[in-house]
Amino acid sequence: MNVPLLDLRAQFASIEREVRAAMDRVLETQRFIGGPEVEGLEHEIAAYCGTRHAIGVSSGTDAILGALMALGIGPGDEVIVPPFTFFATAGCVVRLGGKPVFADIEPRTFNIDPSKVERAVTKRTRAIMPVHLFGQCADVDPIVEIGERHGVPVIEDAAQALGATYKGRRAGSLARLGCFSFFPSKNLGAFGDGGIVTTDDDALAAKLRVLRDHGQKPKYHYRFVGGNFRLDALQAAVLRVKLTHLEAWHEARRRNAGRYDSLLAGSAVTTPWIAPHNRTIYNQYVIRHPDRDGLRQHLSDRGVGTEVYYPVSLHLQECFADLGHRDGDFPESERAQREVLALPVYPELTEEQIGHVAECIAQYARR
Repeated sequence: MNVPLLDLRAQFASIEREVRAAMDRVLETQRFIGGPEVEGLEHEIAAYCGTRHAIGVSSGTDAILGALMALGIGPGDEVIVPPFTFFATAGCVVRLGGKPVFADIEPRTFNIDPSKVERAVTKRTRAIMPVHLFGQCADVDPIVEIGERHGVPVIEDAAQALGATYKGRRAGSLARLGCFSFFPSKNLGAFGDGGIVTTDDDALAAKLRVLRDHGQKPKYHYRFVGGNFRLDALQAAVLRVKLTHLEAWHEARRRNAGRYDSLLAGSAVTTPWIAPHNRTIYNQYVIRHPDRDGLRQHLSDRGVGTEVYYPVSLHLQECFADLGHRDGDFPESERAQREVLALPVYPELTEEQIGHVAECIAQYARR
């Protein structure tokens, strides 16, 4: 049986007519940059997240970069981030001349540990950026409290968590700014790159709208050195269609995750732990196994697609060697990089496919 890690063709087949009609709207208007589709998506995402503003941008990476720029992060500034995350979280800090300061993760959620954040604050700290990894929100309230005590804003890297909730509040509304990705593999994925920034801060929202368009306002008059971070209308039109299905897709992922939880209970793998105050969206379903690479090969041999998010923590990446970190500095992140494995969890999975994946894992455990 073939079980791919993700099957976007199955999703597209279910919404093809709606998507083609939305794209035709854009083709008829020939308005490809900005316009009513982008504005419509921004209003809809803001309402979905429970924020005053949402600013469409060209990618999740540019959402982070734009948020940091709006806060004035620059040379010598420190931003606290987890080492176990996608590259953009720390990479955007370095692009602006800042320094990523790593704080280790909690072993059960893979999210940044608030107690480690407190220890990482210095007089140069200018922002704290927790990541809502794999679709589960980080423990944000104590991090925001740390930020308030030190006068430091908090940015949510919520790239994998659109629709996730923390204590009844949606990701993107929990701190000063929220950054989302619409990369095709996300629960809400575009037909290419895209992203959005959410905030309740009127001044930051206004600045982000200028920064994403080269810093110009009015046209050809430049208030800031910005960038070309605009979200195009075709992507916005597709995303508006998909947004109407998002909650149903979330529920299907949670149902599939529950099946895995039951079938893998008592096995040699550790299944995801979700904090009682969280509702996760299972952007990934990530298990742990001490012989992860052997298990992954076993699954591949039997037609099961998997992925490792992430095989090398950021503090050990070559491009960050000048930060002076080494093996052992962040033990939970390093243990996670050796043990994590993402299984297929997309909404269109069948019970037979889930059963096949679970049985293959059980076979490996018995062997």
